[in-house]
Amino acid sequence: MAPMITFKRIISKRSTEQFSSIPYVIALLNCLLSVWYSLPFVSPDNLLVTIVNSIGAGLEATYVLIFLIFAPKKEKAKICGYLFVVFSIVSCVALISLLAFHGNKRKLLCGFAFTISCIMMYGSPLSVMRLVIKSKSVEYMPFFLSLAVFICSISWFIFALLGKDPFILVPNAIGTLLGAVQLILYGIYRDNRGVVKKDEMNESIETRTGELQDKKLAYNGDA
Repeated sequence: MAPMITFKRIISKRSTEQFSSIPYVIALLNCLLSVWYSLPFVSPDNLLVTIVNSIGAGLEATYVLIFLIFAPKKEKAKICGYLFVVFSIVSCVALISLLAFHGNKRKLLCGFAFTISCIMMYGSPLSVMRLVIKSKSVEYMPFFLSLAVFICSISWFIFALLGKDPFILVPNAIGTLLGAVQLILYGIYRDNRGVVKKDEMNESIETRTGELQDKKLAYNGDA
């Protein structure tokens, strides 16, 4: 639920600005594979995982839908492509696990698929982190999302440690590390939140001023 603040801004501005859709698409993939992994005929006694990730899948689908509504046309086409890949992967894992595997082998296949998607989900903000380092601004890396990633991953890490589930433990250990890195970056660049906007505004003013000067010179030449 942490990204709701970001999406409130997107809806009010009717623009996705420089926010990336990739973390939300990959999070949707992770939630769907998590639900499948936690079903009784794949991995028994994982009802909590089923409930949490079913709610997560609904929320992530809503976020992706908002991106589809307010993103530029080029970005919309990319998101549709990403969604095709997501549903293809989930369908393949579901069908193969049902038709070709049974018992512990089925759990292993779904567990590996879930683990890979979970690592991808926690790694997806890396592009945003690169933007933060490049621009020295946290404008497009929401604090509450970074904090939620850290709290969520460390909570699931402890849950997996107690339940001795390596498929949940490994990706969430990586997620805890990446979440901590995001919070450290936020701490370093939190005072530069408006740098990107100011630079864009200055660039726009300079461009506009240059255009006016060119027009003035051209007018004087014609006169």
